[in-house]
Amino acid sequence: MTNFDHPPRILFLYGSLRDRSYSRLLAEEAARIIQEFGAEVKFFDPRELPIFGSVPDTHPKVQELRGLSQWSEGQVWSSPELHGQISGIMKNQIDWIPLSIGAIRPTQGRTLAVMQVSGGSQSFNAVNTLRILGRWMRMFTIPNQSSVAKAYQEFNEDGTMKDSPYRDRVVDVMEELFKFTLLLRGEVDYLCDRYSERKEKGAQETMIDIGKTINEVNLSRI
Repeated sequence: MTNFDHPPRILFLYGSLRDRSYSRLLAEEAARIIQEFGAEVKFFDPRELPIFGSVPDTHPKVQELRGLSQWSEGQVWSSPELHGQISGIMKNQIDWIPLSIGAIRPTQGRTLAVMQVSGGSQSFNAVNTLRILGRWMRMFTIPNQSSVAKAYQEFNEDGTMKDSPYRDRVVDVMEELFKFTLLLRGEVDYLCDRYSERKEKGAQETMIDIGKTINEVNLSRI
C-alpha cells in the first residue's frame, strides 16, 4: 500500500438550498464525525451553480466543483428525497462532474458514501439512485448507508444531530468510509486498470509507431 503524507480527503455534496436544509445538516454532522476519525473535509456550496448545460464548463462554480472532486479521495452525497427521488440540486452537481477531463478522471476510484433525509417515513429511493449514479461515475460505493426519516425531529436547534439510532448509523457509515478510503486510495491505479482501455491504448500506440515508421521511410528517401 502506498504511504500518504496527508489524511484522507473527503468531499461533501448536499442537495438542498433551504436555510435549514436537513441534507446539509446531515452532511455537516457526518463531516464532524469523520474529522474525528482523522479525515480532512471540504464542502461544495451548490448555490449559484448554473443548471447543467446552460453555461460553458469554464464557469467559476463548475470549475470549483470539478477541482474539489479531483482533490477528493472519497465523497459523501447527501440528498433529500423529493417525490420519491433525489433532488434536482443534487443531480445538477453530479451532472457537472464528467467521467473524464482529458486524461483526468474526477471520480474514478474515489470512495463514496450515500445518505438521504426524508420528511416522512423511512425510505431508500434516494440512496438507491445515488448508488446507481456512483457506479456510473466509477466510484467505490461502500456497503453501508444512512436514511434519516422525519428528519425535522432528528436535529437540535443548533443543527447538531440528536443522539439516536439514526446518528449511530451515521457514525457507522463514516467509520466505514474512512476505513475503505484508507485501504483503497493507494491501490486506485491497479484496481481501475481495465483490459479494454489497455487494448485501446495499445492500438493507439501501434498507430503511432506505424506513423513514425512511415515518416522515417519517407525521410530516408529524401
